[in-house]
Amino acid sequence: MDIENLDEKLSTVKTNPDTQSHLIPDEDSCIRCEEKSCIYVCPASVYKWNTEEKKLIVSYENCLECGACRIACDKQMLVWKYPNASFGITYKQG
Repeated sequence: MDIENLDEKLSTVKTNPDTQSHLIPDEDSCIRCEEKSCIYVCPASVYKWNTEEKKLIVSYENCLECGACRIACDKQMLVWKYPNASFGITYKQG
């Protein structure tokens, strides 16, 4: 799938983010993690590594709820749960 096609598909989703993240990484484990797989597998670019602060930045409001990050996390130190009722992502049918 090319990037233009991906962007087109992503434009069909609607998000209603909660005020609290449903993605909670263990900060100590993230610092020790060499792979940082979550950054590379997330199709919505939810995760970014801040080298200066040695911290994982989580933009949970962009999450597609696919679970790829939970599977890819080598240390399994990411608490991942579905957003609270009425929050999160809605996919259009079509």
